[in-house]
Amino acid sequence: SEFALRSYLYIIFHELVGRPASWLFAEEKVRVFYAVRLFLGFLSLISDATLVVALSRKYGKRLASYALAMLCLASGCFFASTSFLPSSFSMYAMSLSSGLFLLEKPAWAVAVAAVGVILGWPFSILAFLPLTFYSLAKQFKQAFLSGAVTSIALLALSILVDHCYYQRWTSSVFNLLVYNVLGGGESHLYGTEGPLFYIRNGFNNFNFCFILALLFLGILPIARKKYAPNLLIVISPLYIWLAFMSLQPHKEERFLYPIYPLVCVAASAVIESFPDLFRDKYNPYDNSIIVMMAKFLRPVALSLILCASHSRTFSLINGYAAPMEVYKILEHHDDAGSGSVLCVGSEWHRYPSSFFVPDYIGEVRWIDDGFRGVLPFPFNDSLGGTAAAPPYFNNKNKASDEQYLRDIEACTFLVELQLNRPFPYRGKDLSAWEPIAALPYLDRELSPAKYRSFFIPYLWQEKNVFGMYKLLKRVSKPE
Repeated sequence: SEFALRSYLYIIFHELVGRPASWLFAEEKVRVFYAVRLFLGFLSLISDATLVVALSRKYGKRLASYALAMLCLASGCFFASTSFLPSSFSMYAMSLSSGLFLLEKPAWAVAVAAVGVILGWPFSILAFLPLTFYSLAKQFKQAFLSGAVTSIALLALSILVDHCYYQRWTSSVFNLLVYNVLGGGESHLYGTEGPLFYIRNGFNNFNFCFILALLFLGILPIARKKYAPNLLIVISPLYIWLAFMSLQPHKEERFLYPIYPLVCVAASAVIESFPDLFRDKYNPYDNSIIVMMAKFLRPVALSLILCASHSRTFSLINGYAAPMEVYKILEHHDDAGSGSVLCVGSEWHRYPSSFFVPDYIGEVRWIDDGFRGVLPFPFNDSLGGTAAAPPYFNNKNKASDEQYLRDIEACTFLVELQLNRPFPYRGKDLSAWEPIAALPYLDRELSPAKYRSFFIPYLWQEKNVFGMYKLLKRVSKPE
């Protein structure tokens, strides 16, 4: 709370669905979790549909169809669309704002961009700048007024909500920007990656679609009349954001979410322009053999991209879905009694959420398995609620002695990932623990990149190495 970096307005926005769902599914919390995710998916659907309609009206049904197929099936969009993250919300705003811009509604485009930045992720302001500036150039008065009114209203509402939760007048939007831009934020404490991280990540999530998207500027001299300036303005954040984020030492996949729809649009424009690369520029009706082959290449390229995307999605779901499935099994073991304690060790970062933990579990606690970073604590309202700044938290990512449950005997259940490693596992002591669920989990370190990243029938199971994601229950000691 002393830094006040998180916007409670963003969280409260999801209560539009979360609150009614909690009334409707009072006995099944996990359904509330999925109701919110369905809501996020619906927002993504509306924004992407607007973008596709705009592309169809502006550049034809073929380009729009290609974009629609990629937006629906590209692995990156598939997972980002339902992620409960500010960067995903900015992604919705990017699709909707780009669509409105292409529909010749610059004032609305700027207003939506303001919502994406203020309600979603403030850092995404950089990605919205090209569209905003061009909209202001086209319709300055209307675009400026809509953007200003939307921004002022949202900032005022955000400050009011922040005051309710932080118990002081502050703005989480400005705090986040100041903290990370002007000093204070040390993101490198949470890991650093090389400059090619997002290139590799982009290929994993979009395969050949990502490569084609990066080639958009290369085909622009040939297709300038068709795509400049409007589509170029829409796609330009892809390059600006990718370059900016690649320069930052701390990198995460979610940081690229705002430009994910633009990857699909840029790749679609390149595929649609294949024949133009070989057509005689003085003869727009040129139908030579090479032009006809280029036309045939369009559905082939799209099919290859969609097949690779499905392969990636299938690999992720089947390789890494074990945590969510294992936690669901807890609801069938309420015979452990109320007040049970669920313990999690090195798997703390894969804990799905409290929505997966049944009510009979009194608390979830972390046990010391070697991780030395700061971890979440059970909420303690006696310290002052959301306005408190508990002394056991810090901004240096240093572990607090209080964050661990030292008495392992107090654990009723234990979640553990058993991999082929030389170090011992707590669950190996079968006299103390009884396995009640075990699901395969892809071992990233021991599996070859090309086989773990994409599902290749037969070879995926044969070449990859799997551990076991386990839920264990403490064995009752005989009296």
